[in-house]
Amino acid sequence: MAIGKNTIEDVLLDGGFGVNIITKQLKLRLGLPKHKLAPYNLRRADQTTTKLVGLIKNLRIYVHDIFYITTFIIFQNNVVDSSYSMLLGRPWLRDVKVAHDRGSNNKGMRQFEQLQSLSVWEVK
Repeated sequence: MAIGKNTIEDVLLDGGFGVNIITKQLKLRLGLPKHKLAPYNLRRADQTTTKLVGLIKNLRIYVHDIFYITTFIIFQNNVVDSSYSMLLGRPWLRDVKVAHDRGSNNKGMRQFEQLQSLSVWEVK
């Protein structure tokens, strides 16, 4: 995945998240534009509430050389552990019409009426 000319290697793809997340550290490293205040807090699966740094709307990202415009919330710490600084959740999955064959665990996104395979690895 890329933002501008910057490649982001380890992006977590998670259909359980109702938002797309980027860490404050990655936002600063990429030199992304000034963010807006987030009008809400994030409630985690363990029911704890986390105050968000902000919100970036209409950010252009590239996946397999195809660009998408999406919104990210800015999170203070890393999303899952230190190896992930970005997460694509259900909003992005829905927008790009990701198809998931749970039987074979293959994932793909439908673009230009063709299904393109996504390189996805299990998180252990």
